[in-house]
Amino acid sequence: MSDETDASPHADASSARRRDLALRIAVPLLVIALLILIWYAYVKLSGVPPYILPGPAAVGNAFVTDWATLVPAFWVTTKITFLSLMLALVGGVGFAIFLVQSRWIELAFYPLAVILQVTPIVAISPLILIYAPSTQVALLICAFLVAFFPILSNMVQGLKSVDHNLINLFELYGASRWQTLLYLKLPAAQPYFMTGLRIGGGLALIAAVVAEFAAGSAGAGSGLAFRLLEAQYRLNIPRLFAALLMLSLLGVAIFAVTSFISWLALHRWHESSLKRES
Repeated sequence: MSDETDASPHADASSARRRDLALRIAVPLLVIALLILIWYAYVKLSGVPPYILPGPAAVGNAFVTDWATLVPAFWVTTKITFLSLMLALVGGVGFAIFLVQSRWIELAFYPLAVILQVTPIVAISPLILIYAPSTQVALLICAFLVAFFPILSNMVQGLKSVDHNLINLFELYGASRWQTLLYLKLPAAQPYFMTGLRIGGGLALIAAVVAEFAAGSAGAGSGLAFRLLEAQYRLNIPRLFAALLMLSLLGVAIFAVTSFISWLALHRWHESSLKRES
């Protein structure tokens, strides 16, 4: 009897989690399906020309017919986005650790990062294109600069938000500066870092597309931004919509991956990811 009593709440909780997961998946899919249906009905009923607004079927056909053109461009944009994000993670975390070592270091170097952040990337991209050894490297630098600052600023805030009583405790036990950083400050800064990661992931994609627009790169090694411009110039609107949809799906995938990483790191201990009992 006791085993059955203990198993029942566990089964109920497991069933509730499955229902919650099913709702999280089903509700967005239903909303998307409804929007596609509204789009299809509007195109059919209004008679709008396909070179103004193509229907869902035309966009789906563009995926099939232009697949060989869009997929290589998609991988180019994906590669630039993820490489720039990885560089921004390494650079942002490393520079944040450097800044918090001294108040004077922060006063001297943090304004330089702010200047880079507030300067529009479109304004400095021509200079980057001049000095970079190739267009791909220039695009990578532009995307890196945009993704770098959110990670840096969140990491600095996290490292500076550690409970001073815990810092005093580490000092009382004779911990070195690096031991305090490794075992106290970095773990405490994880929630801030994860926030910067999610923001930086989306901005890296946006910056990669904007930088390619500014660079005006073309050819076999170009990304989705060039395919968007090409489709616009040729009035191939279904292909333009297909490329836009691929960019949106890439952005959703980046957000999903970074959110999952954040959940893995925080769900066992941090309030932002703990499941509250209602």
